[in-house]
Amino acid sequence: MDSVPRFRALLPEPGGEVDLAARYAYPDGLDRPWLRCNMVSSADGGAWGPSGRTAELSSPADRAVMGVLRGLSDVVLAGGATARIEGYRPVRPREVWAGLREGRPATPSVAVVTRTLDLHPDLLGSAPKDAPTIVFTTDSAPPERLRAAAEAGAEVVIAGEESVSPVAVLQALGARGLNRVLTEGGPHLLAEFTSAGLVDELCLTTSPHLLGPAASRIVAGDAPSHTAPLRLEHLLEADGALFARYTRA
Repeated sequence: MDSVPRFRALLPEPGGEVDLAARYAYPDGLDRPWLRCNMVSSADGGAWGPSGRTAELSSPADRAVMGVLRGLSDVVLAGGATARIEGYRPVRPREVWAGLREGRPATPSVAVVTRTLDLHPDLLGSAPKDAPTIVFTTDSAPPERLRAAAEAGAEVVIAGEESVSPVAVLQALGARGLNRVLTEGGPHLLAEFTSAGLVDELCLTTSPHLLGPAASRIVAGDAPSHTAPLRLEHLLEADGALFARYTRA
C-alpha cells in the first residue's frame, strides 16, 4: 500500500502546509473551457518509461496530485493511443472527492480523441449516465465503430473531417458545461493543443529518473513548431519528485 506522501512548498514561498486542492484550484467563475495539462517527465525529459507507459515515472506523490486534479476537473481528456496504452476506463468515484465535487457528478467524464475508435468496451459502455464517455472523432471514422460506440452509451462527436479539431473539442465541452478540462496527453495530443494556442495551464511532475534518448518529450508529433511563454505559479517537492504548476503568460 502506498504511504501518505508529504509535500513541501518550494515556490513562491517555501514551507507551510500544502493543501493540494487549494494549490490546484481552477479559476473561479469560468465562462469558457480552461485547459489544464497534467504530464510527467523524467529528469532528462522522457515522457514514458521502458514499458511505453508512465507507470515507471510515477510515485505515490504523483498519484496523489493526479487524484486531486481529476477530482477538481469536469472532464478528463486523452488521446486514443494514451487511452489504450494506459488502460483508461471510466473514472471511479473517491470518498475524498466529496467536497471537491459538490453539485457535480461523483466523477468526471472521460473524453477521448480518436480517429479509429479503437477503445476498450468498458470505457464506452460502463460510464455512469451523469458522466458519460465522450468520443471525439472524424467523418472518416469506421461507421461500424461509430454505431457501436453510440449503442454502448458513449456520446460521439464528429469534430473534423480527416483530423479532430482542438478548437471543436473545447467548444463541444464548453457547450456541455464542462469548463474544467484536464488533459493527460499523450504528447501528440498535447502538441495539437499547444500549437493551437489553447493550453491555459501545465502541471508537470519531474520524476527523479534518467531514461536516455528513447522516450519522447511530453510534447511531440507532427504539429507545427510553436512557442508559448509560461509563468511558474508554484513548485512543490515530495519523495524527490518536483511538481510545477505553470499558467500561460
